[in-house]
Amino acid sequence: MLDKVTLQILANHSRAAAENMAHTLYRTAHSTFVKETEDFTVMILDPQGRTIAVPMDLGATWHVGITYDGAIDMIDDYRPGDIGFTNDPYSGFVATHAPDTHLWMPVFHEGEIVCYAAGHIHNTDMGGAVAASLSRSLTEIHQEGIRFPPMKLVNGGVMDEQVMRIMTANVRKPDLNIGDTKALIGALKTGAKKVEGMIAKFGVDTFRAGLDGMLDYAEAQAREILGSIPDGTYTFCDYADEDSQGGNPVRLKLALTIRGEEAILDFTGSDPQLASSLNVPTGSDPRHTLLMVGVYYVLYTLNPKILLNTGLTRPFTCIAPEGSVLNPVFPAAVGMRSLTCARLRSLIFGAFGLAIPERMPAAPAGSSSIVNVMTTDERTRKSVIAAINPVVGGGGGMPHRDGSNGSGADAAYLKNTPIEITETETPVRFERYGLLQDSGGAGRWRGGLATVMEFRVFTPGTRITARNRDRSVFRPWGILGGRAAGPSDMNINPGKANEQPLGNTDIAVLQPGDVLHIHSAGGGGRGSPLEREPWRVLLDVERGYVSEAAACADYGVVLRDGAVDEEATAERRRAMAPRMGQGHFRFGPEREAFEAVWTPAAYDQLTAILDALPLHWRFFAKTEIFHRMEGDVMDALDAVRADFPDFPAIRLAEAAE
Repeated sequence: MLDKVTLQILANHSRAAAENMAHTLYRTAHSTFVKETEDFTVMILDPQGRTIAVPMDLGATWHVGITYDGAIDMIDDYRPGDIGFTNDPYSGFVATHAPDTHLWMPVFHEGEIVCYAAGHIHNTDMGGAVAASLSRSLTEIHQEGIRFPPMKLVNGGVMDEQVMRIMTANVRKPDLNIGDTKALIGALKTGAKKVEGMIAKFGVDTFRAGLDGMLDYAEAQAREILGSIPDGTYTFCDYADEDSQGGNPVRLKLALTIRGEEAILDFTGSDPQLASSLNVPTGSDPRHTLLMVGVYYVLYTLNPKILLNTGLTRPFTCIAPEGSVLNPVFPAAVGMRSLTCARLRSLIFGAFGLAIPERMPAAPAGSSSIVNVMTTDERTRKSVIAAINPVVGGGGGMPHRDGSNGSGADAAYLKNTPIEITETETPVRFERYGLLQDSGGAGRWRGGLATVMEFRVFTPGTRITARNRDRSVFRPWGILGGRAAGPSDMNINPGKANEQPLGNTDIAVLQPGDVLHIHSAGGGGRGSPLEREPWRVLLDVERGYVSEAAACADYGVVLRDGAVDEEATAERRRAMAPRMGQGHFRFGPEREAFEAVWTPAAYDQLTAILDALPLHWRFFAKTEIFHRMEGDVMDALDAVRADFPDFPAIRLAEAAE
C-alpha cells in the first residue's frame, strides 16, 4: 500500500506521459479534425485495460474512465511491438462509432505486460453511405463505413499492410487515415518510452502498486463527493429534437439515487432503440464511459483536484435496458451517438441540479455541430473533404459567474480551426464567424452566447454534413429562475429570396455562390434575471452580448443615452416581478407545450406499451402512436391497432394503469 504522496507523484508522472503522447499526436497528425479540432484521446492503461491517466490540455475529455478489456481480450496473444486496433462499436464496446479508430500497445517488462499505451483518433471519413460517414438518416451500422473487429495492426513492430489496404480501399481520403493512424502509433511509442522511464526511476513493484493505488485513490475521492450529496432519488428528463430525420423527440429519463457514498443511475423509461443513428452503444456495461461522461464533469467540477481515471466509476452503477436508445442491439446504427450523449450529459446535469442546486450550473448548449465539407478545389481540380469547424454553443450560467461564450462546458475540448487555415485547405470563404447576440439564457448569471458561422462555397454539388444538429426545438434549460437559452438553427442563403431553412437536417447540397448559415444554441441562465446588477446588463450591451431591447424585455433594465435609467429600471422590474414565474427549471415554450400533451403519466404508459412489444416493433409503434396522439395514449394505441391488424397482441393492463 503506497502513501498518498507517492501516489500523487506517480499520478503526476503518468499524466505527464499521457501529455507527451498527446503532443506527439497533435504535432504529427494529418487531418484538420485531429491536428486542429483535437478530436482524439490518449491514455495509459493498467494490464486489465483500465484507464490510469489522461492528458488535461489536449484532446477530447470523454474517455477518462474507459476500459479496453473487452477489446484486449479478443486478441489471443501479445508480443513486444504489437499494436491492436478496432473501430467496431459492437466488438468489445471500446469504439463507439466507426470513425473512431482505437489502438493499444502493450508495454513489457521482463516478459510481462505491465501496462498499455492506448488512444483513438476520429477519422474524417471511414466510407459508408455519406461523406464523413455520419448522418442521423442512416438506419443500420453497415451504412456507417467499414468496421474492423479487434485485431493486430502491427505484429512485432511490422505494420500489417493488408489491413491498411482494405481500409484505404473503402474510405474517401485514405491519405488522412494513414497519416493520422501513423501519428497515433508514434504517440503510443512515446507513451511506452515514458512508462519505461517511470519503471527505471521507481522500480517495477512500485509502479505496479501505483496503478492499483491510483484507481483506489480516485474511487475514494468520488465517494467523498457522493457522501456530501443528500441521499434521495432525483428524477429528470431531457429531449433530443428528433429520433430520425424529421421524426419525433427522443426522450431520455434518469432516476439518480444517492445512497451514502454510492449512486445508481437508472435510465429506465428512456426511448427504445431508434431506426436512426442516434443510438448509444454501451453493451450493457454498468459503467460504460459514454453513460458516465456527465458524471466525470460533475465530479471534476466539485473537486478539480480529483484524479481522472477508471476508479471514478466504481461507486456508480448504471441501468440501461437492452434494446433502448442507450443500449441498442446490433445492427442498430450508432454513428450520431455523440448527439444523444450531449443530451445524456444535460440529463445528468439536471438530476444533480435537483440534488445539489446550489453547486450546479444551468444547461450548456449541448449542440456541438461538426461541419464537414466535401467539394472540388478548382485550384487543383482535386476532391477535398475536410472538417470546417465545430459550432459549439455557450456554457450554462454558473453559481458564481456567467457561462462561457461559444465554448459550452461539456464540449469545450473541441477546438476551433483558424479561418486562415480552413480557407487555405478548403475552397470556402467565411462571411461571418463569432458570437450570436441575445442567444444566452437570461439570469442572475447569464448563459454563454452561441457561436454563429457563415461561409460561401464556389463549386457545384458541394456536400455539407453537419452532424449533431440539435436544440433547434428543445432549448437548453435555465435553473433557479434563469431562462432557457436561444435555440440553434441552420439555413442556406439567409435573408435572401432563395433562403432554405434546414432546422436539424444534417446533410445539404450547395451550389456555387450559396452561403451556409449555422448557429448553435446558447447556455441556460441561472437565477432570476431581475437580480442581475444593472451595470452588468449595461456592460453586456456595450460588448454586444445583449441588445438594448433584450436588456429591457428580459432583465428589466432601461437604458437611455448609453446609461442605466435607475428610476425607470426599478419601476420596470417591479412590474415584471409577478410575471417571472416559479419552478426549479425553465425549459422554454416549446418543451412546455410538448409536455402539456406528453405528460409524465402519458410517457409512462407509452413506455409500458413499447416494453411489451418485440424489439423490432418498438420504434414503429412509437412513431405511429405519436402520429395519432391527441391527449390519450390508449386511444392512440387503439387507432394504431385498427390501422395495422398485424400489430402484436400485448398485455395492456400495466400500460393502462
